Parts: sequence; structure tokens; C-alpha cells
Amino acid sequence: MILSFDQLTYTYPGAPHAAVRDVTLEVAPGEFVVVAGASGSGKSTLLRAASGLVPHFYGGELAGRVTVAGMDTREHGPGQLARVVGTLFQDPETQVVMGTVRAELGFGLENQGEPPQVVARAVEEVALALGIAQLLDRSTSELSGGELQRVALGAALAGRPSLVVLDEPTSQLDPVAGDELIGLLRRLNEDHDTTVVLSEHRLERCLPAATRVLALVDGEVVCDATPTEFLAWAGGAVPAMQTPGARLLEQLGLVPVAGVKAARGALRAAGVDLEQLPAQPAVSPPPRQPYLKLSSITKRDAPAALALRHVWHELKGGATILRDLSLELQPGELVALMGRNGAGKSTLLRHAGGLMKPTRGKVECAGRVALLLQNPADYLIHDRVDQETSKAALARVGLDPDRYGARHPRDLSGGEKQLLALAIVLGDGAEIVAPVAVLLDEPTRGMDRTRKGDLAQLLRGLGVAVVVATHDPEFAAAFAERVVLLADGGVIADGPVAEVLTGGSYFATETARILGGAGGALTAQQGAALIKQSLEARTEVEL
Repeated sequence: MILSFDQLTYTYPGAPHAAVRDVTLEVAPGEFVVVAGASGSGKSTLLRAASGLVPHFYGGELAGRVTVAGMDTREHGPGQLARVVGTLFQDPETQVVMGTVRAELGFGLENQGEPPQVVARAVEEVALALGIAQLLDRSTSELSGGELQRVALGAALAGRPSLVVLDEPTSQLDPVAGDELIGLLRRLNEDHDTTVVLSEHRLERCLPAATRVLALVDGEVVCDATPTEFLAWAGGAVPAMQTPGARLLEQLGLVPVAGVKAARGALRAAGVDLEQLPAQPAVSPPPRQPYLKLSSITKRDAPAALALRHVWHELKGGATILRDLSLELQPGELVALMGRNGAGKSTLLRHAGGLMKPTRGKVECAGRVALLLQNPADYLIHDRVDQETSKAALARVGLDPDRYGARHPRDLSGGEKQLLALAIVLGDGAEIVAPVAVLLDEPTRGMDRTRKGDLAQLLRGLGVAVVVATHDPEFAAAFAERVVLLADGGVIADGPVAEVLTGGSYFATETARILGGAGGALTAQQGAALIKQSLEARTEVEL
């Protein structure tokens, strides 16, 4: 076996309970394993144990045994295991150590004593495979979050490891790059027998490639099955783990399957003519939640909360990040900002939040703008969660002060850190001036579907203009009224969610891709209602 857990139980230093408990399982060479579970369920801890970071880096108490390619992780540290295990975790910022992309990709191989020609070949091959050859001579400090994630992945894969361990690898990638990454992992798995163990919340991306799914609840493995068996189990045990496509089929009384192609096949087998589904009506947005009254300005006819007018951001070397970009947000407007990695989303938010100044054009705002950037760890400066912000602010974002207050912020899961950083930015209305606009850059990284749904409700209830840069069309459909799509530093599409997120291959929800954009259906519930309506209409005509 390439990876073996024998009664593994692990507790972080100072934690009141174990992060994983009595985990016993084996992973054979050539398997493609997806690890599923809610935020804080133990997924990251399991992967850290596989790479030796638990317990060598994190400390704490470990019982049981973890064996990687015959090496006991108690006796072999991360450096020795790195010859066999390639690792990518949620925060690529913490993994990249070299000044240029080329140096970063070759760093691990150089440390292993590989000759220069071997290092150069490996760097070139992995750069081509990941589509980052154009970044090789770029400074790592200049990369976007998604570009940095691909570089960190390239560094993990350059040595052709036997086992690849990845924690939320597509969380900062645009839909195209995310699909390409999963495709690359599938090729490595099929062509080179590379074992892949991957943790994801957006299971619709990776389940079609998986041979096996492990589901964790409160640190325990509660399901170990094939993707199809897992989806059927999740429908009854943990519905939040089901993919949108699986929920669509289940609501129609069909057996859930993984992937768009399989779902379309299941619908056709059930007598659904996908080509004859109505193109209309457009789907109404979800109901707005009651305002939390961060701001008293909620009228649509009030002055713009935030406006960027003919904004340019040009680098000294001649590159242009934003080009003649104009965007206006009304008070209370809910906007999803989308686009491929490097399109200018983060730069736009930094300008809107006042962290950057345009080389041309201007930014206007009606008051304070609250900005949450991609890395939540940048906002965490204390030793306890309840020292970072008030109990009221924690409770607002769904972090129970009694449960989380005494924990160290760095020990939280990725999704929990995001919520804590959001609580810090928003405050509780007493310590800081209420914002007129809230800007969030990839706030759902590391969040499970339940927490994403809670965040969508929270944002819809703030009562101020909200802009979220996201690669997650499911979250955009749940939260936004309007989608702005960027490319090459400019706006190429700006319209209602149902118009922008249907009919496409990448910037679309899974339901919209399964149904080909019919009826503007974005969610499983909307898709099931559309199909039932179509079948009823066809039955009436036949009668």
C-alpha cells in the first residue's frame, strides 16, 4: 500500500478534542481518492498526517500509525517523505519561498541533489502541463492567487511523486484552470499510476475522476465508497455533500450520478428531452434576507455607493492590469465579480478599497469600504479567536463564541479562518464606522456548502453594496443579483445572474450545464421544477 492509516487519532496543541479519531484505512497505488466533509471535519488534518506535517510541524498528540510507501511518519519527517509525496495545501502563499516561478518549480529537485539538466527538464514539463510557461521568469510576489496556486502545485508535481496530496487545490482557480488541473491529475493517475488523495468542497469538479470517496464527519470516516455509492449515501445522511447534479436527479426520483455527461444520460434515459426544454421564463433571484442595517442607505435612487470611472492600472514594465474600466454599484446591490485568473478581479477590489491608486481614472465612494482580501491569515494577529473581534461579530458570521473563542486562530480550518476574517472586517457596528460597501476576494475558499449558504444569506442581509470576487458559480447564483465578468482588465459582460451564468461551459452552474441553460435554471431546485413543468405540459398535449 502507498498510504496506510492504522487507528490514527490526532489532537492539535491546546485543542479540547481530537481533529481525527480512530481512522483506519489503506490507499492502494493508482487510486484517485476524494476526501469530502464539512469545514472542520478533519480533512486537512488527514492530509497533513499523510505528508508528515502532523505531528512533526504542528506538534500535538498522535496515537496510531501512518505509513507512506513503507515509511512510518513518526520516524521519517516531511523532508524525507517529500521524495514520495507531493503536497499542496489551502494557502499557497505559505508554500512558495523562492523569488521567481522558475526557481520555485526547481527548488525541491535541487534540494534532492538532482543534476541541472534534470531540474530544467522537469520545470519545463510541469510548466507546460499546468499552463504557466509564460510565468516562468515572473516574480512570485506579482502573481495572482490563482497563479500562485498553480505554481505551488507545479512545485509539488515537478519531481513526479508516487503520491500527490492536495487540499482544496481548485479553490482559487477559475473554472477553466480548475477543470484543467483535474484533467492533469487524472492523466497522472491513469498514465503514470500516480496515487491522488484530494480534499474538495466543490465535489462536482472532481467526482467524475475519482475511484473512491472518503467522507468525514467530526473527525471520523463515515463513508468509504465509489462516487455513485457516496452520492446515494449523502442524499440520506448528509445532503449538503451532494453535488448540484445529484440533487437535481434525486428530486426527480432518479439515481444520482457524478458528472454532467452522466447526469444528462440519466435524464434522457428517464424520457427527458433536453433539447425541447423551454428557454423561458427567466429565474427570479432568491428572496432578500432582512437587512442587518450596517448602513441606513438602502434606497436604489440614492447616490452610488461605489463607482470606478475609466480606471486604468498600468505597470512600469508596460503591462496593463485594468484598462478603462468603469463600474458603478448602487446602495444594497449584490454583485458577483467573475473572470479567469489574472483578469484583474483582485486589482479591481484593491482599487475600490483604497489600497491601490489608478494610474488613470478615479474611484468614488460614499463612505467607508470594508475589504476582505484572499488570505484571511493576514487579518489574524492574536492568540485567541475571541481576541480578534467581539463575540457579537463572531456569532453574526456563524462562529459560536463558546466553541471557538479560546482556540488559536491559526488552528482553524480554511473556511473557519475566512469567517473569522470576515467578522473582523465587518465588526459589530459599535467599534468602527459602518461600511457603505463590502468587498470580498474569494471568501468561500475552504468553506463547505452549508457555510457557503449561510454566508450568502448573511451578505444578502447586510443592506449595503456587496461585491464578491469568486470562481464559484454556485455561490454566485445563491448570493448575487448581478454578475460582472472581467477579461484582460475590462468588463466583457454585466447583467442579471440568470443571463450571465446560463448557457456557457465554464462560467455556469452545474445545473445550467446539465440543462444547457434552459429556462435560466441555476439551481437543482429550479432545474427539477423546470423539468417537471415540461413533462406535465407534454403529457397534457398527448392527452
